[in-house]
Amino acid sequence: MTNDINVLIAAAGKGSRANLPYPKTLYKINGKEILARILDNLEELDKEPTIIASPKGERFIKNFLLESDRNANIIIQENPNGMGDAVLNFEKSSFAESSKNILLIWGDIPFIRKSTVNKLIKSHFKNNNTFTFITSDTDKAYTRVKRNERGEVIDIIETREEDIPIKSGERDIGLFIFKKDKVFDLLKLDLSKKYSLKSKEHGFLYIVKNLVKNGLRVEGIKIANKKELISLNSLSDLNF
Repeated sequence: MTNDINVLIAAAGKGSRANLPYPKTLYKINGKEILARILDNLEELDKEPTIIASPKGERFIKNFLLESDRNANIIIQENPNGMGDAVLNFEKSSFAESSKNILLIWGDIPFIRKSTVNKLIKSHFKNNNTFTFITSDTDKAYTRVKRNERGEVIDIIETREEDIPIKSGERDIGLFIFKKDKVFDLLKLDLSKKYSLKSKEHGFLYIVKNLVKNGLRVEGIKIANKKELISLNSLSDLNF
């Protein structure tokens, strides 16, 4: 493993669809918060990961860190302007200037395995990728990975934002690693599909198509199991 990794946890989700009065990343599964599960799996990579929180969620996450004696750097996303905006908030961190690679994980996915994380990182550095992510085939591909005839990733489509019917296919699971400078440079540009058609928010997955257009190497690794596909939007999502 390399030390050139900063962990970034996107945890500004309100939990409103799950009817939670606190950030959904703090929902307990078998007595353990989702955030605790994520931090435990990634602690060997980054002793002080960065958590992106909402203004209302900050105090809940701070209390959790204090009560569980964990270290993390909390950055506030002042307005809910989308995942691309949330990721760019990492620039407020004291680690931003020295950061080379960011391991990004959505804060509502409870069941990521250490072995999956390790394979992600190994492929990223071995193949000198700019952007590497984990995928799986599923009956409900809420995002859809597109590949060319050689099997290379060329795009990730968000079906919700483009009014595309949800059907079976390959999708990402919310776990990525990327070269910070390359991705941040593109996130700051006015690119096609930067802002989603429905929510008008600054997305994140559109960046994949633009990385490929710029001749940068993107790899999707299809190794996630069924539990790793689970994310908490509503509590029924955890019925497995």
